[in-house]
Amino acid sequence: MTRMVRGTALAGAVALAAGGCGTDTTTEPAAADKITGTVTVFAAASLTETFTELGKQFEAAHPGVKVVYNFGASSALAEQIKQGAPADVFASAAPKNMQQVVDAGEITAKPVTFVRNRLEIAVPAGNPGHITGLADFGKTEPKIALCAEQVPCGVAAKTVFEVAGIAPQPDTRESDVKAVLTKVTLGEVDAALVYRTDVHAAGAKVDGIDFPESTKAVNDYPLAPLAKAPNSAAAAAFVEFIGSDKAATVFTEAGFDTPSPR
Repeated sequence: MTRMVRGTALAGAVALAAGGCGTDTTTEPAAADKITGTVTVFAAASLTETFTELGKQFEAAHPGVKVVYNFGASSALAEQIKQGAPADVFASAAPKNMQQVVDAGEITAKPVTFVRNRLEIAVPAGNPGHITGLADFGKTEPKIALCAEQVPCGVAAKTVFEVAGIAPQPDTRESDVKAVLTKVTLGEVDAALVYRTDVHAAGAKVDGIDFPESTKAVNDYPLAPLAKAPNSAAAAAFVEFIGSDKAATVFTEAGFDTPSPR
């Protein structure tokens, strides 16, 4: 998907969220110059760095708005939303968790995929465990960390292991991808499977190892404003901003892929 196509799709979600009706054809995207208050965004843990940066840019463009984040596993965030947690926007690391929120009637605008991500092997700087590839995850010697099986990075990991015919031997399973990455940066494990954007964000603390099976488990990241958003105008504006060229640059620099046209 080109930036223009993605922006157009997100604009459609914004229009649905705004719920405007009548015959006036004048377009005023999310009343961008009028929004105030707090916009609460529930976002996948792997979006921590990019959304934090984009939140600062959004606040700078809208001085009357404060962006508040709840980062975590998409499965946990979806459950919180279903249980009535107040939020304006949901950004998931997998369509499955977004669909759970849709099915619960918590989203009325069609979710739009804004980025894609895939897994990469992360090892402590210098690779002290001498990890060479995915096959090492099937051995008992290295200390291995994986995401819990119910969260998107765990689901993706399960897929790549099935494709490779490997039975993983994890020493620990963590609640989200950032917790897995922490095990690597602290040197508590020899290797882990995280998103390549997390390897990029960790900088010199970790080394990344690509593996071919990662292309078989690419995660789409859908985004949508919530039906019961306390600040629907700010939610619509934030969703629109995430589809902008400025946001696309931040995502690309962080290692995310641009979605292909549907």
